[in-house]
Amino acid sequence: MALKIRLSRAGSKKRPYYHIVIADQRSPRDGRFIEQVGAWNPMLPKDGERIKINEERVKHWLANGALPTDRVARFLADAGLVARDTKSNPTKGLPGKKAQERIAAAKQAEEEAAAKAAAEAEAAAAAAAAPAEEAASE
Repeated sequence: MALKIRLSRAGSKKRPYYHIVIADQRSPRDGRFIEQVGAWNPMLPKDGERIKINEERVKHWLANGALPTDRVARFLADAGLVARDTKSNPTKGLPGKKAQERIAAAKQAEEEAAAKAAAEAEAAAAAAAAPAEEAASE
């Protein structure tokens, strides 16, 4: 039986409250669990008592092979119970595929407009130079 330390949602609509529970990974999110080991109230300010963890029980379950989910691992790392690697995503700030396509299309249209304007300016300069050449040859 693979155990997870995860969040189970409670509270009312638009007022979330989460229990930190030990559960079989196959059971539903808000379904059957083995033990409740803490709580997280995201509605409270960050400097207050948002997270309550029974550290002794969490250590027991970690020793018995329970794996925390990513969010719970963050809470446990803040409490000093587990070591968590910092994650780096260098492409997080880049635009998505469709946005990159739109940017490329806009850039191409801008280049075409600049080339067309340059060609028109060249044609206008040639047209202006033609009457001057005719006057000089007479």
